[in-house]
Amino acid sequence: MKFQDVAVNREERYALGTEQASGRHYLSIPVSNGLVDYEEYYELSQDEFDRYRADLGSALPLVQQARNRQVDHRLIQQPGSKRGTAI
Repeated sequence: MKFQDVAVNREERYALGTEQASGRHYLSIPVSNGLVDYEEYYELSQDEFDRYRADLGSALPLVQQARNRQVDHRLIQQPGSKRGTAI
């Protein structure tokens, strides 16, 4: 999978983008498991992607839910057994 960020909120540490092969849109957050830092990718609908891209701050409630693992059903890739925590 090739994830291409199109908008980044550095202060709040998240990004929006498109997975190039499938065309699916995502919101990503950084996580760490103590051994490696990586990103988790949460699928967005076209409407969500358009709305968040137009107003990046409006994605903050979803970002918080992702950090709290409340929207794991949206994960594009399932985490391994040593899942990290949001950083």
